[in-house]
Amino acid sequence: MKQIGLTALALLLATGIATGETPRFRGPAGDGHFTATGLLSSWPEGGPPVAWTVEGIGEGYSSVSVSGERLFVTGMDEDQQGLLFILDPEGNKTGRIVYGPETPDAQAPGPRSTPTVEDDRAYLISGLGVAYALDLGRQAVLWQVDLFKRFGAENITWSLAESPLLDGDKIICTPGGTEGVVVALNKMTGETVWAMKEFQDRASYCSPVIIVHNGRRLLLTMTAANILCLDPATGALLWNHPHRTEYDINAVSPVYGDGILYCSSGYKSGGVALKLSDDGGAVTELWTDNTLDCQHHGVVLIDGYIYGGAHRNSFVCLELATGKVMWNEKKISQADTVCADGMLYVYEGPRKGIVSLVKPNPQGLDIQGQFTVTAGTNKHWAHPTVARGLLFIRRGDAVIAYDIRAK
Repeated sequence: MKQIGLTALALLLATGIATGETPRFRGPAGDGHFTATGLLSSWPEGGPPVAWTVEGIGEGYSSVSVSGERLFVTGMDEDQQGLLFILDPEGNKTGRIVYGPETPDAQAPGPRSTPTVEDDRAYLISGLGVAYALDLGRQAVLWQVDLFKRFGAENITWSLAESPLLDGDKIICTPGGTEGVVVALNKMTGETVWAMKEFQDRASYCSPVIIVHNGRRLLLTMTAANILCLDPATGALLWNHPHRTEYDINAVSPVYGDGILYCSSGYKSGGVALKLSDDGGAVTELWTDNTLDCQHHGVVLIDGYIYGGAHRNSFVCLELATGKVMWNEKKISQADTVCADGMLYVYEGPRKGIVSLVKPNPQGLDIQGQFTVTAGTNKHWAHPTVARGLLFIRRGDAVIAYDIRAK
């Protein structure tokens, strides 16, 4: 582990100033919004300083999760075993849990699932379809469930990639099987709580999210050919809306605002906006657009505008209410997109590795700094994490932490 200038950083972490925990994929709500504050609104030439770099975490594409004084990231070793690494705030490895076989895919080897953390447990799903609960104190597997066997499913073309959703005493995920398309497991035992099977579709690569619409909690996800809405308490299917994509890749979690749900996919299929009924039990299609055909990079909704990277090598801003294309810029392409403290963090892949700080502005692309990630191995695909005054970039065998605190 390589580090520089950590005295002030350690003090910041100890006092808990503007930390913004994110114990799951794409922020506390899974919508790409991180809660850290006190961050730079522009970067110096060459980008913010590197606080530390940790190497030797194996192959994979999971993001970093942050809970308490610990960081979590998964990887795969040379024996194709999945590993959960536990890091302290300065990037030192303090624990390692071998949880089981992982994805030996030639194009994208290693774990895809970002761990979801609560108290002294972490939950993840291997690319081979096994859900795990890990005991962080004992550094051991608490339970495991083969989702394909239990729910009558088969793996998908590029292997399962969703990150599990923790909801109360349940872990929710999408096997896409005949005995359960979307399911909930007891977080302590792995036993089945409910399994939705009255509507059949295969899994895709989407991580489920829960929104609150007019006081009602709704579970949303995408399968191979549909957008689904369920009651998270019972698993009852409320509605489905067809959404077909080439190769059945629906990998972007839906985002919600002002009673409107937006979903996007790559390969020129683009996005759709759905107006929810007052009780959320039905939807009406508002508009479609294929300018923002986001493959797996995530989109962010800010102040009524959607920002995201298109599959066809551009960065796009849409108006949520109307679908109007505000701008479509070629300066940024195929970019993982998240936000924190009023700014967008945009990470271009799979080979560019350029990270941009962008001020959200429906009038035009406003870049406030850039740098290129050079550490690490393989493709630039893992989504950024922003927490504790740091920007965490995972690239293959390495995690790099950049100090983005406003001085």
